[in-house]
Amino acid sequence: MTTSLPTARRRSTRQPTAYLYLLPALVVIVGITYFGIGYNGWVSTLDWNGVDPSPTSVGIGNFAAIAVDPIFWGSLSHVAIFGVITITIQMVLGLALALVFSGPVAGRGVYKALIFIPVVLAPAAISTAFRQFLSPTGQVNQVLETLGLGWMAQAWIADPRFALSALAAVNIFQWTGFSFILYQAALSQIDPNNLEAAQLDGAGTWRTIRHIVIPQLRSTHLTLALTGVIGSLKTFDIVYLITGGGPGRATEFLTTYIYKQSITQFHVGYGAALSIIMLVLALLLTLVQLRLYRLDQED
Repeated sequence: MTTSLPTARRRSTRQPTAYLYLLPALVVIVGITYFGIGYNGWVSTLDWNGVDPSPTSVGIGNFAAIAVDPIFWGSLSHVAIFGVITITIQMVLGLALALVFSGPVAGRGVYKALIFIPVVLAPAAISTAFRQFLSPTGQVNQVLETLGLGWMAQAWIADPRFALSALAAVNIFQWTGFSFILYQAALSQIDPNNLEAAQLDGAGTWRTIRHIVIPQLRSTHLTLALTGVIGSLKTFDIVYLITGGGPGRATEFLTTYIYKQSITQFHVGYGAALSIIMLVLALLLTLVQLRLYRLDQED
């Protein structure tokens, strides 16, 4: 008994000290994140330019205005189109590359590094480079001219018909490596005995991939699809740095619309309401993700 009491006292004194290590993170999360969300929610009920000391309360007026705002709905449609294009192509390319380099390819370590490098590059650097590449006198059109395909040359980011697709191509270049790495990791977890059994049963390469490999990568498909949807919703840097939401409103995203309303046009209350809607959409997508993961685990 004499030895256990000091031990219990030491444990009781250590516990408060351990919680102190969590205090900085709690201050950041509660004091910045949650306070910021709450403050933003309050601002969304105001007609305010961000400077006037006496803002006007409009209740849900900003949200009512958003419901009939064609630019808002247009920006959401751009996000949806952008998401479908980028997520689909990134997953297809990532899986194809992962299948190719899962075999005995000479120098595959170098190829893997080259595929993944764009993921870790700064978006500002990628955006600046592609703004030059895709300009009317840029390298893309020069290559087309050299190949005798000058008729295909376009003002890629200045033409409303191609600007959104051009941004999608930039995003695909940057993030396909992320899909590739996840698929590589998932492929390494597949039981080789299943693949051998399929080959012994006479299944060719395509049938093995279709009926054995792809179904066993279901969790990875789900992860990439849902993170891609949320990533598309939050996309700002490449849009702002390459097109600024133009030409016209052809590449206006929800994030760039929020920026313009809040910073450029001083409609801070309206921008805050747009931010709340984006937060709600992200939360709904997160709940969908958790639900699908739970169903996947049950299966």
